[in-house]
Amino acid sequence: MKHFSSEEWIDFVNQAAAHRKLELMRKHLGSCKACTKKMELWRKVRETAEPEGKFQPPAGTLRIVKSAFASAGMKARQKKSASLVEVLFDSLLQPALPGARSTNMATRQMLYRAGSYQIDIQIEVKPGGALLMVTGQLMDVSTPEMVSAGVRVALSDGSENLAYTVTNEFGEFRAEIVNSGDLEIFVPGGGGEPITISLRHALDVVPGVRHASLV
Repeated sequence: MKHFSSEEWIDFVNQAAAHRKLELMRKHLGSCKACTKKMELWRKVRETAEPEGKFQPPAGTLRIVKSAFASAGMKARQKKSASLVEVLFDSLLQPALPGARSTNMATRQMLYRAGSYQIDIQIEVKPGGALLMVTGQLMDVSTPEMVSAGVRVALSDGSENLAYTVTNEFGEFRAEIVNSGDLEIFVPGGGGEPITISLRHALDVVPGVRHASLV
């Protein structure tokens, strides 16, 4: 008596074999206990696996996992690109004006140089304090006649939250991100490595530095 293989019984329970062969296998089951046992095994496997194929994780869980992977990929290249960034101006580090008192700032302006790029950034807290509004402008100083339009800019709150935006025809970008206190900005750089600007406590007072707020 010819017996059918496991692969053939898998096709049988999945109804993937030709109609004529399926009929032959059905007839064979009536006279072969060994093949019947094998077929029942693969039928149970199919019944067990079928609900798994229909399972969909919650949308919130998917978002967190995707953000974590994206953030991890950026962080893997962060150390290499961070050393290329030069701070040309930071309003948080400016000395206080005469007659000013120390306070936390709601707005911070910065100017960076990274390779041939010059990046102008302003950070401010939106009303309510839950979000940061980040605006900026990207310019390639090696070709100032060409505007850096259509460049993808990514923002992270240092955790699982990510926001994406694209520079407009003037090289300007604008995006909102959760105000966790920290901020990271990623811009494509030369050689495929991103330019990373990492700001811990983006709008907090830096110890030993006084921030201007007129009395």
